[in-house]
Amino acid sequence: MGSFIKRQFRKFERTLTEKLGRDISTPQARRRAMWHFNLIDHAFLRTFWWNLEEIAPDVWRSNQPSPKRVAHYHSMGIRSIINLRGSSYQSPYLLEQDACATHGIAMHDVEMSARKLVARAVLQKLLATMRSVERPFLMHCKSGSDRAGFASVLYLAILEGRPLAEARKHLHWKYLHLSTTDTGILDFVLDTYEAETQDSGMDLETWINTCYDPEAITAAWKAKRGEA
Repeated sequence: MGSFIKRQFRKFERTLTEKLGRDISTPQARRRAMWHFNLIDHAFLRTFWWNLEEIAPDVWRSNQPSPKRVAHYHSMGIRSIINLRGSSYQSPYLLEQDACATHGIAMHDVEMSARKLVARAVLQKLLATMRSVERPFLMHCKSGSDRAGFASVLYLAILEGRPLAEARKHLHWKYLHLSTTDTGILDFVLDTYEAETQDSGMDLETWINTCYDPEAITAAWKAKRGEA
């Protein structure tokens, strides 16, 4: 019964996305896209809750911004946004892309997942993007809890050289990240790094470039949870 309801809801979401969320070319289409953005992407929950924090000088994290919030970020001096949700032909992306163009903010897309590990090349792209973008910059996912938290850990540990224990505080329940759920696989990546480099002292970026194995880590994560 539960799976049937879930399938029907997903079907309803897809229908609304096709009808409302893929066009902002006219005022009427934009209004429909805003309805999709608020209802299907839950933007109404983010009206006053931004999950916004400056993690280092000129580096910020947040949840998905609305066009109005992009304008506010422009007033803050933000020059670049790293969108951790990746590019998509749906209202959140279209509205943000349009707002960034309006306000002269460079938008960079790096598609990550909160519950599935991405390939090594994606993490390398993220690090290269964080190094190259014009500052001040902001990075966000949907809720600002998991992907933004993990990216913040990488930024602080690798680019800022902060102790990993300090950087890991950005994967915390105060940002609504819950390590006991499926998103805990992000914490497990860091646990794996610490366990594998305890004797060698290898730095995190070198480990990502040479040892990070998303398939093996995922299998170990599932075994730990009794899912294997």
